[in-house]
Amino acid sequence: MTHRFENRVVLVTGAAHGIGAATARRLHAEGAAVVLADVDADAARRVADELDGNGPGRALAVPCDLTDTASVDAAVAAAVDRFGRLEALVNVAGGARAQPGLAGGVSDADWSATVDLNLTGPARCVRAAIPHLTSRGGAIVLVSSVNGLQAFGDEAYSAAKAGLSSMAQNLAVELGPRQVRVNVVAPGTVRTRVWDHQGGPGRMEPLYPLGRVGEPEDVAAAIAFLASDDAAWITGVTLPVDGGALAGPLQRMLAPAP
Repeated sequence: MTHRFENRVVLVTGAAHGIGAATARRLHAEGAAVVLADVDADAARRVADELDGNGPGRALAVPCDLTDTASVDAAVAAAVDRFGRLEALVNVAGGARAQPGLAGGVSDADWSATVDLNLTGPARCVRAAIPHLTSRGGAIVLVSSVNGLQAFGDEAYSAAKAGLSSMAQNLAVELGPRQVRVNVVAPGTVRTRVWDHQGGPGRMEPLYPLGRVGEPEDVAAAIAFLASDDAAWITGVTLPVDGGALAGPLQRMLAPAP
């Protein structure tokens, strides 16, 4: 494996499980010092301990609640205190929760909580990281969803994820002169802890031309690319990592009738 992140420090939110943990492992394997930030601090610590077994001193777990500004600021400060700098921010943390849509009468509180976690939370992370990234240039990668690009339901979650692409475009223009790149990865269905709630094996695969749902490592590879110098002239884009789901409905149209 290449070492594109040698001598670089990367903060990954949502790093205790799923895509975030896979990303932390990928970046660490490529030489990065990784700060694993997660509201599940114990699980983040277990992943950090696993990584430190392969490279002592290059993994740090910190508690981080994206809905709490003080918690976000403390996580970024801990990263800089430990390693002295920050070259990249990867925001994976977020999530949907079962709730009625607008037509079903979703409450203001539920709508606001979803947007706070999935849009305002990443904005808090970006705001805290920018002063450190602009001092030397770097990369920001935000993890969105295909929900932010096409109609897959859950208006609150989808609207928040769509907002990440707009935020990235605006930040790319603003931060470009300071050599900070800002991009978004938009995964389709990925085999994570919520996989069972999405129907489990057999239900989602027919939606994907490649015939399978994604693995956390599929998304981690795309994140690593956008955070690395291999993407040095890419900024302001949203990259679907979706097994072809957004290519169109042909896969479903060709499926045999039940």
